[in-house]
Amino acid sequence: MTDMLLGQALVEEATKKSGLIWVRGDSPARALWHVWHEGAAHIVGDGPGEQPLPGLTGGGTAEVTVRSKDKGGRLIVWTAAVSELEPHSQAWEAAVAELKGKRLNAPDAEQMTERWARECRVLRLAPQSVHASLPEDSQAAPPLPTPATTRHPIPAGLPRLLFKRKKSRSR
Repeated sequence: MTDMLLGQALVEEATKKSGLIWVRGDSPARALWHVWHEGAAHIVGDGPGEQPLPGLTGGGTAEVTVRSKDKGGRLIVWTAAVSELEPHSQAWEAAVAELKGKRLNAPDAEQMTERWARECRVLRLAPQSVHASLPEDSQAAPPLPTPATTRHPIPAGLPRLLFKRKKSRSR
């Protein structure tokens, strides 16, 4: 019983303090921003300009990996029950009020909650169990393909600007 309570406390504290959580449903793990509210992590996405939530469906489960905010290393892994909140329900309104405060760089801050109700999904990830031991391997994976990633040659003048030596002043 004590181990279960300690596990729940560790999940809550680690997840609250971490800016990102890695969530794996039926697709590869993805880093998602979230907010901890009323005993669960809440995420918003699957709409224009919001984070994608592939493989996460209401009624399913997901594996959540929480990283350390200061070192970035894996702290804890827990299994979550995924539920989709109904737009404008009491639980949805409470979660969205918290999410709205954490959403950075929203293009439409004034109409954001209405856009989320029309076009996005708000998911609640409630902890079910804590994995007692962390995996032995690093579980490193190549980045997921995205149209946002581009690779261009560096500008010709950049090395000169970066490595320019300061001229010594003669006295």
